[in-house]
Amino acid sequence: MTNLVRFNTMNLFDEVDRMFNRSFPMARFETPTTFGLALDVAENEAIYTVKASVPGINPDDVEITLEDNVLTIKGEMKSEEVQEGEKYHVRERRTGSFSRSIRFPVAVNAEAVVANYENGVLTLNVPKAEEVKPKRITINAN
Repeated sequence: MTNLVRFNTMNLFDEVDRMFNRSFPMARFETPTTFGLALDVAENEAIYTVKASVPGINPDDVEITLEDNVLTIKGEMKSEEVQEGEKYHVRERRTGSFSRSIRFPVAVNAEAVVANYENGVLTLNVPKAEEVKPKRITINAN
């Protein structure tokens, strides 16, 4: 009888990462990176709510645009300077440019978007255009 063994691919990726870091220990710190921004997008009858985690970034360094129902969030997480005589043992926080665009499936009101930043979370409330919001039709009875 053959035993079934579960293969954990994350262990394989972790091992490759460790081998790469042993061979080229500073490679991942010297090259600026670009990464996608993880988003949560929720919807109700009136608005879309978009949330993005951007801890440690100044809200003034984030560019938000909405054009033709496409929302784009761009920015950069800058790395801290390495002090002379300082050597990192672990350096995992992301640095580099980020950009993310999403297209809304219905028309939205770009003039009424509200953006808030609190505790490292950027929250955008994007109202749907009036013409796409559901309307209640009253019935006239005689």
